[in-house]
Amino acid sequence: MALTPGPNMMYLLSRSLCQGRRAGVMSWFGVVLGFTVHMFSAALGLSALFLAVPLGYEVLRFAGAVYLGWMAWQTLRPGARSPFEPTPMAAESDRRLFVMGVMTSILNPKVAIFYLSVLPQFIVPGRGSVLGQSLVFGMTQVLIGATVNLLVALCAAQIAVWFARNRFWLSVQRYVMGFVLGALALRLLVQPRHSA
Repeated sequence: MALTPGPNMMYLLSRSLCQGRRAGVMSWFGVVLGFTVHMFSAALGLSALFLAVPLGYEVLRFAGAVYLGWMAWQTLRPGARSPFEPTPMAAESDRRLFVMGVMTSILNPKVAIFYLSVLPQFIVPGRGSVLGQSLVFGMTQVLIGATVNLLVALCAAQIAVWFARNRFWLSVQRYVMGFVLGALALRLLVQPRHSA
């Protein structure tokens, strides 16, 4: 999931290409803070949801599957562009880069959906604290997502040049991403209900 490009990765790639690695890294710090805000919010909210309203999880699961299916269609539909085709951006200060990174991450529906509907698939209420499991899985995902996004920020120029020379792989990347998102949506729809 961390390797499927979304708004954060597109922002870091474009920012690094337009303003350099330092700008990419400053933006990355903001993106990681946004991941962390999502993770803690979801962990606390999911704990309450699992305990208070088991049906609420089912609603979230269905909504997450629909959203992931929509993202898969947006990726695979005719005329869609690869996220690895960056857009031009004006230079910004370090502080503004950080804030824009935070806002891009916090307002990123892919991150919210992941924490609220994909992550809970791995939580088993009968195996201990839901909050504890949510935090462990969430921190693991933050670490993975932060690592992938840092590599994108640091290697943006090389990534863009490689894709510019190998246009075929832009299409391959788009189809792989679309099928991964579609598979996640399908898995959410067919997974059995959680039992407390």
